[in-house]
Amino acid sequence: MTMQKSLYNLLLTVALLITANLSIAEEANPQVMLKTEAGDIVIELYPKAAPVTVDNFVKLVNDFHYDGLIFHRVIEGFMIQTGGFTFDLSPRESSRSAIVNESANGLKNKRGTIAMARMADPDSAKAQFFINHKNNRFLDARDENPGYAVFGKVVSGMNVVDTIAVAETQTVSMYQNVPVAAIRILSARLVNPEAWSALPEPEAKTLSFERPIPVR
Repeated sequence: MTMQKSLYNLLLTVALLITANLSIAEEANPQVMLKTEAGDIVIELYPKAAPVTVDNFVKLVNDFHYDGLIFHRVIEGFMIQTGGFTFDLSPRESSRSAIVNESANGLKNKRGTIAMARMADPDSAKAQFFINHKNNRFLDARDENPGYAVFGKVVSGMNVVDTIAVAETQTVSMYQNVPVAAIRILSARLVNPEAWSALPEPEAKTLSFERPIPVR
């Protein structure tokens, strides 16, 4: 009887461990590592809060869209932006359509969060994104006014973000706040593919030149 009880307890423990591991796996969020010339940045994504935005971003990562692009707009105390230009400011257009604005998801533009850049049209974001260098509440959605959709947060490498944010900048033609020495994303990779499930493709919408507007 003692042996049977011990066996029962062992099986119960194993079952509880398996259940706990499955729960952890279900709750895990996808993470993307940006290997940059200034160091590595790991971003945790929030698909439950921003399903369309995360899906679009991960698909771009998996298509190697961000590899070789630079942080083309850098403003200390505001944000660092990337996703659209190579080292000589040649544009790299996204192969994907513009997405719906998910800025009303409750996530705020706080220091270290990642959000989509866009034009005046709230639903114009495609591939460009920015990492907030400080709390930027004025970029959040308010009442009926859409903001800039936050869809993740830096969980490792905020020191790298700080380094990029203080880079010396210049104006090049129509582009302002461009780092004098280009800072490239060497690679962007999904760290845990098992934590992400693709959504059906959205309807097409053609737009370009996305950017958040700094406070005046």
